[in-house]
Amino acid sequence: MRVFDEVVSRVSAPLSAEKILKWVLVVAGAVLVGELALVLLVNPSLPLSKVEITGIPELDSRFVLARAGISKNSSYLSVNAHTVERRLKSLAIVESVRVVKHFPDSLSIILVGRRVAALSLASIGNVVTPVFFDRQGTVFMIGSEGLEEAALSMPILSGVLNETPYLGMQLSTTLNELFADLETVRTGAPELLAAFSEIEVRWKAFDAYDLILYPVHSQIRVRLGAGLNADTLRYALLLLDVCRIKRYDIKELDFRTGTAAYTIGK
Repeated sequence: MRVFDEVVSRVSAPLSAEKILKWVLVVAGAVLVGELALVLLVNPSLPLSKVEITGIPELDSRFVLARAGISKNSSYLSVNAHTVERRLKSLAIVESVRVVKHFPDSLSIILVGRRVAALSLASIGNVVTPVFFDRQGTVFMIGSEGLEEAALSMPILSGVLNETPYLGMQLSTTLNELFADLETVRTGAPELLAAFSEIEVRWKAFDAYDLILYPVHSQIRVRLGAGLNADTLRYALLLLDVCRIKRYDIKELDFRTGTAAYTIGK
């Protein structure tokens, strides 16, 4: 009988250890499933813990969130990145936007603002107001708040507005080349544009136009064709300086043919 008991105890001992191991695995599996449920289902359903907005400091973060449709109750699961991008892209000051969702409870909104390529003036409500264009000829800001420095560093562009401007207004594609040229010169040699107080678009037949530039330190105006580049502006400023030194009685310098011609008289 004693021998039988020893045999039974030896057989039952490993069986007990096996049961314990199975229970441990079951408990560990249950914990893992619970953690996965917490991470995959619960946390993404909770309100966002962080929303980071970068790119356009002039835009108030509360305004951006409201326009994006994101509230304090918005969660990772409830926010649709494409919808947010579409809503923010409708803002005139925004050129592009990218929304990145960070699992499980944060969000990044990267805004790229439109850059000033040209500045015009318009009478709005009997008040002369600056109007800002980007390189595509889009009106993206009316009023100089936050852009005073930009307004002071570029000439006024006249002759392009024939109606009251509004945000998102797109000028004729005929002017696309001009705005691209202005953006290029302003990026590479802003001091050249700063030497002129006004650039007038003088329209001709069939949507053609000349550019009339009015220097800051000279009464002699400069006439160009539709193209505008840094080399021509440097050459024009050099000749204006020569005219000032020599005291030539010249009304206009004309660069439309590639070489400088001039008009005498007041």
